[in-house]
Amino acid sequence: MVKIRLKRMGAHKKPFYRVVVADSRNARNGKFIEELGYYNPLTDPADIKIDLEKAEKWIAQGAQPTDTVRELLKKAGASGKKAAKAAKKEEAPEVAEVVEVAEEVVEEAAEAVTEE
Repeated sequence: MVKIRLKRMGAHKKPFYRVVVADSRNARNGKFIEELGYYNPLTDPADIKIDLEKAEKWIAQGAQPTDTVRELLKKAGASGKKAAKAAKKEEAPEVAEVVEVAEEVVEEAAEAVTEE
């Protein structure tokens, strides 16, 4: 099974992690398929940099993120639902403009009917 997980780097008591795609049978710090980003828990706030497009591509192909990586992805902003909501919010002003124009047309039509 392919997993998205953390690979520990850094010195003793100074952890630094890379987010990698690896076969679950390989060792934690062993062979991996692709590196997606990194996570530094020592900074305040924690430094998280993950290529979200690559991560979503791997998840779509069946890679399973570990619990920790799933939380990091949420913090980094990776979620198809969030992207869809953001797109809807961007479209909302356009929809509001269309509704306003439609209301004006309806009012004009109602005035035209009452005049006749």
